[in-house]
Amino acid sequence: MNDALTKSKKWFNEKLAQKVIESMGKNNISEFYVESEDEAREKLLSMIPEGSKLGYGGSVTLEQIGAIHAFRSGNYDFIDRHRPGISEKEQYKLRQESLLADVFVMSTNAITMDGKLVNIDGTGNRVAALIFGPSKVIVVAGVNKIVSDVNAAMDRIKNYVTPIHARRRDKHLPCAKTGYCIDCSAPERSCNAVVTIEHQRQKERITVIIVGKELGL
Repeated sequence: MNDALTKSKKWFNEKLAQKVIESMGKNNISEFYVESEDEAREKLLSMIPEGSKLGYGGSVTLEQIGAIHAFRSGNYDFIDRHRPGISEKEQYKLRQESLLADVFVMSTNAITMDGKLVNIDGTGNRVAALIFGPSKVIVVAGVNKIVSDVNAAMDRIKNYVTPIHARRRDKHLPCAKTGYCIDCSAPERSCNAVVTIEHQRQKERITVIIVGKELGL
């Protein structure tokens, strides 16, 4: 029973990912599908040349697949803005430096069935790097990030992702109390910059690795 359920879920995830991959191809976005966290990490690392100046956007997904540890222990010029003891001023400078990285790695808040990447940022450094700057951007996302369309993506981000992030980071935001967005004007507001990548002009600049597991938020 459980084995049949596991196989059926695996089959469904592959079919779902394949539909999205076909759509991203039409949008000139490169893509891969892997089944596990280990495969995702191996695929990701295979795409980053040794010695690269490497930046990243904060991501639960990257932590879960072991990417951050691999970056710290690998042969990269890693822009590690979360190393112990770093000041807020230093973090800001490293965010700026990441915009000129050779490779920038991140996850995404949502992927639509028609192959669009939808993201909301508080500071904007992550979406800035996604749009322009780094020579290569690699996005890693679990199948749980796939939604029907942009409206569903925005609903997912504002009424699921952001409230949970606000709670775990102990931010004083209304959604951390209500569990849903009220379009606040709080000083710590997380939903400041909204970016949707609909198409890629420079082929192979953005590559998406879809993982057949639930990862991140």
